[in-house]
Amino acid sequence: MMKRAQIGITGIVQGIGFRPFIYNLSQKHSLKGWVLNNEQGVFIDAEGEDGNLDRFIQEIPKLAPPLSRIETFQVNYLEPIGYHLFEIRKSEEAKDKFVLISPDVATCDQCFSELFSPQNFRYRYPFINCTLCGPRFTIIKDIPYDRPKTTMEPFQMCSHCQSEYENPSDRRFHAQPNACPTCGPSLRLVDREGKEISGDPIEETLALLEKGQIVAIKGLGGFHLACDAKNQEAVSTLRSRKYREDKPFAVMCQDIEEIRRHCELSLEEERLLLSTARPIVILKRKKGGEIAPAVAPYQHTLGVMLPYSPLHHLLLQGALKTLVMTSGNISDEPICYKNEEAFRRLSKIADYFLFHNRDIHIRCDDSVTRVVDAKPYILRRSRGYVPFPIKLSFPIEQILACGGELKNTFCLTRDRYAFLSHHIGDLENIETLASFEEGIEHVKKLFYIEPKAVAYDLHPDYLSTKYALSLPDLPKVGVQHHHAHIVSCMVENGIEGEVIGVAFDGTGFGTDQTIWGGEFLKADRKDFVRIAHLKPVPMPGGTMAIKEPWRMAMAYLEEAFGGEWSNLKIDFLKRIDLKKWDILKTAIQRRLNTPLTSSMGRLFDAVSSLLSIRDHANYEGQAAIELEMIADEAVRGSYSFHIVHKEEGTMWIDLSETIREIIYDLEEGLPTPEISGKFHQTISRLITDTCKIIRSREGLNRVVLSGGVFQNTLLLSQVTGELKESKFEVYTHHLVPTNDGGISLGQAVVAHMRLFQCA
Repeated sequence: MMKRAQIGITGIVQGIGFRPFIYNLSQKHSLKGWVLNNEQGVFIDAEGEDGNLDRFIQEIPKLAPPLSRIETFQVNYLEPIGYHLFEIRKSEEAKDKFVLISPDVATCDQCFSELFSPQNFRYRYPFINCTLCGPRFTIIKDIPYDRPKTTMEPFQMCSHCQSEYENPSDRRFHAQPNACPTCGPSLRLVDREGKEISGDPIEETLALLEKGQIVAIKGLGGFHLACDAKNQEAVSTLRSRKYREDKPFAVMCQDIEEIRRHCELSLEEERLLLSTARPIVILKRKKGGEIAPAVAPYQHTLGVMLPYSPLHHLLLQGALKTLVMTSGNISDEPICYKNEEAFRRLSKIADYFLFHNRDIHIRCDDSVTRVVDAKPYILRRSRGYVPFPIKLSFPIEQILACGGELKNTFCLTRDRYAFLSHHIGDLENIETLASFEEGIEHVKKLFYIEPKAVAYDLHPDYLSTKYALSLPDLPKVGVQHHHAHIVSCMVENGIEGEVIGVAFDGTGFGTDQTIWGGEFLKADRKDFVRIAHLKPVPMPGGTMAIKEPWRMAMAYLEEAFGGEWSNLKIDFLKRIDLKKWDILKTAIQRRLNTPLTSSMGRLFDAVSSLLSIRDHANYEGQAAIELEMIADEAVRGSYSFHIVHKEEGTMWIDLSETIREIIYDLEEGLPTPEISGKFHQTISRLITDTCKIIRSREGLNRVVLSGGVFQNTLLLSQVTGELKESKFEVYTHHLVPTNDGGISLGQAVVAHMRLFQCA
């Protein structure tokens, strides 16, 4: 008995070998018909004996290519029409549908084997790829994903590559970046004057790196600045040229064995490193390693990744097994991704440039992750993850959410998908704003999104806010920063209704015009009520207090001791300029550039400075990060604090007693690692105790933790443990950054709920 079925499949099913998989599966089951790509996904029309067709349908999801992600799988049965063969048809185009697109994918095992096989005609070819690996998102100009709509269009395939491309049995069948040394992209090495260096570009680059030179290397999503990670002088030179005083550099190691030489490695961390996304993973550093101290000053961790492109594999097969691979930019600017741009902007940093002539259509920086409680914890979601969307548990209108200022991402939504963008960076200059605007237009085009509304942060000075408000003819929804944090975590975890939202970070503009950051909210996906927060303290000099944590330390000393702080016997008071503090104190009294803040991030800064760890920060969060780094995790015990019930129903958490007890411990000579450990325990207990009060008052038992402070994995592990012991349901981030890189998702959902939902 003959049967016929039409099968529609959506998800990541293009550019990853799905059609040849279907073709070969049809041959296995003696079926006739056809398969094609359209702007929904893959569509199949197949007929054959009923048992064979049934097995074919059953095996599609079971045996699908490893890079595929099937979202929907629909089967309709029709009358057979007598097909004579099974064929792969040309892609269809429509104007109102869209298809999911694969992220860039790390080099697969088969291509890696061919890369280092002298018998293979692609031996040592730095652009080897197939349908299982290679660039995707960064080379796509439009959909459907066919070669003419990628940056591979200028490279006409040779007869050998063309035959692979047209052979359904070949793993390079319709591999859009398919190429070889005869017909594909090529490398060239030049010095900072633009003079081309003769010889093999890879061998010459290796020789330069071994001599301590800095090389700008074009990769999949942009340029890296590379040098020998074990050469202290080279790393220090890179720091000074890049104007990056202390912020850690990422390193790339040849393989897992090389990583084990430098870092402790769990099974979960190894899996994350080896995943097709190949992110940077933050690992605990081994003592006495060979990595130069300048790679990650004042840190006991190291950001490590494995090679994810053929070029990287070739560069790490020489004498150097570990290279610094940091973003190719000057601090605070977006990563360079065009040859001319890189040569212009990086010529005072790099000694040499390793270029290639395959264009990058959209820049995409490396992703950053770590493992917390045996689960991946994404800190920067970019290459390897984007543009795969966050799947929502509800349909959503087409909305643009513009995110915040630091660690900016934007988010575009449609149907049941939220397309959280690649990492844009800190929106503090015109170059990054241009990258932000280019990214929005690209994602709108790829996924046929025309926003019906725009969401933005309440801070009036953010460039993302100004951009949102400049868009004509669109409803606009301002979303409070910490509400967006909590909703992003709720959406990621698929939860509805009201929750206790704990949003701790450095800066977020509050509805009362003060700077929030230590917030307990009763929140749902539409609205929130601020139930509790840290007692506000002055922020002397506004944003300068972020760069100079000693200012917050003095503000907390004034709060805790009044005028008696001058009698304290602590090193902190010997270091600071008391005359400068007198000026700032006058400004506080006159309320000049001294906003009030309830920020937990600023509290961490203050304690870091009081403990003589960091008085001046060279990058965002440095003082708090180094406070975590020195903490004695074995310490038990905590400091006192007071939860004060205010008349209007909110609660203040007064930490004056915490500060006083920290000072007493300093005067008694308690080691700073123990004080830091006790402080972390205090914040964990503060969260748990406050949540217990809110539970008794509001009847809520679900706690959602979000905000940049929860990048502190010591605090995160402690507080999740305590909350669970107290019988709370606890939700944290894993797919979306807990820092400001995740708030655009929350903004989009809040805007949808306010504009398009009745309840």
